[in-house]
Amino acid sequence: MSSPTKLAPGASAEAIRAQLGEPTGRYAMPGGTTRLEYARGPFGRETWMVDVDAGGTLVKATQVLNEATFATIKLGMTRDEVLRTIGRPSKLGYVGWQKQTVWNYRYASPFCQWFQVGLGADGIVQDTGFGPDPLCDDVDVPHLGLLRIR
Repeated sequence: MSSPTKLAPGASAEAIRAQLGEPTGRYAMPGGTTRLEYARGPFGRETWMVDVDAGGTLVKATQVLNEATFATIKLGMTRDEVLRTIGRPSKLGYVGWQKQTVWNYRYASPFCQWFQVGLGADGIVQDTGFGPDPLCDDVDVPHLGLLRIR
């Protein structure tokens, strides 16, 4: 799999598939476009959303695992809206006393943190925030540029 940045707007569906392979997710968007999710990396630190028009040609490609995109995740959003915005999580958790599913998103951060979305049993966002990525304490992964915290 190669980088979506090598594709020019207007690239065909065949060119997208040849360059990126099969998407890890597919979401219908308003206006008849489709958003293709390409979650990348062994630790899920990159997710590209590739928007294609009704004919399957590339409109734009955006790397969404960043603080600017995380800031668009608001209380009251649905599970599906979160998936269309930032894709599938790196890791799932559950907080029993709150009856909440927690989606965790790793991303390129110099502070070794991840973004978290708390979803109620109804699939509605109840809270969001940043927390320390437990990977930094458990595993030394220098090729990712993470700092090991002790």
